[in-house]
Formats: sequence, structure tokens, C-alpha cells
Amino acid sequence: MGNEARGKGAPLRSEEFLVSAMERFGGSVYLVALSQTRSEQDAQDVAQDVFVRLFCSTTRFESDEHLKAWLLRVTINRCHELYRGFWRRSVSTLDGERDLDVAARSGAGRVGGADGAEAAAGRPGALAEDPADVLVRRLERTPVWSAVARLPSDQRAALVLFYVEEYSCDQIAQIMGVRPATVRTKLHRARLRLRKMLEREGYEDGYAYE
Repeated sequence: MGNEARGKGAPLRSEEFLVSAMERFGGSVYLVALSQTRSEQDAQDVAQDVFVRLFCSTTRFESDEHLKAWLLRVTINRCHELYRGFWRRSVSTLDGERDLDVAARSGAGRVGGADGAEAAAGRPGALAEDPADVLVRRLERTPVWSAVARLPSDQRAALVLFYVEEYSCDQIAQIMGVRPATVRTKLHRARLRLRKMLEREGYEDGYAYE
């Protein structure tokens, strides 16, 4: 992912660069974070932290795709750090089962646009709705999205990157830091789990039996 160490006195990235990155990729970062944390508040915190890391990073991006892949890789890593932190603190409960449906219905804002830049920089500001809100609301009305929330985190990440972000298995492997064959295995197992869960709940291919 490149060298992210910043030398003493090295300039930070411009605010214009950060706002542009948020506007283009903030929704994708948030959606991946939400699929991992299953909590709107945690996903928002992760997304803000990711863009703070981008602001401080010295990584040179060769293209927009390189930048987006870097952001999603940092997002997944940050979610893993958050999960490990919960275990280190021996937290027995996390305020109940906060799944994707509850998170989507909360109506809170997220990172995106100029207001997102203020949030990432630690300054107060109202967060405007971005197009990812529409996608999340559309997804959370489907039985598949609810079932995805119950998958293991690595399978959730693979599914979101493959079906929502439309990455190939090779690209997902680079983002997740695993082999392409591992990604294909995760997708295969995730599909099987989803099918079984939906069948148990009386659904077939996302539709209720007549």
C-alpha cells in the first residue's frame, strides 16, 4: 500500500484533495464499514478515521482506482482493529445486537462532501445525505441485505466488494490482503449461507414463497 510514514515538517494533503476523495469514495467507504461493523455509529467513526489517515498519508496514488482500493483496504483494516480493540477491553456486550436494519433506520448522516471534511478534521458540522444513503435504504429493504448482516465479517466484505463495488476477485484479493482463490472460497461459502438462511425464512432468490 506504499509508505505512509510522514517525515517531520512534511505538508499534509490539501483540503481540496480530501473533499474530492470524500465526495467520490465516501459512500463506498461507509458502506464497506457498515457491512463490517453492523453499526451506523461505528461505521461513521471508521469512515472519518479512514479519511483522517488519508489526509496524513504520503502514499502516492497512481490513479483513482488506486486511491479507492487504498481507502477500502484501510477501511477493512480499521474495522479489524476496532474488533480486536473490543476483545482486548473484554467487552461482553456492545449495546445489544445493532444490525444493519437498525443502523439504516437511525437516519444519521455520514462522511461525504464539504461537511464530511469538517467531520474528518474534527470540526463540528451537519453531515449532508449522500447517494450512499439511497443505496443503503434500498438494500436494507431486501431480505438478502438482512441475511448478509449475519455472515462472518470477511464474507460480508467480499460480497459487498464483489456485488456492490463490482471488483473482480483479483482486485478484492489485493484489497483484503488474501489470495484470489481465498476470495472465491469466501464468496462461494457466503452464497451458500445466504441461500440456506433465505430458504429457512421462506424466501427463494429474495422473494417469498407463494
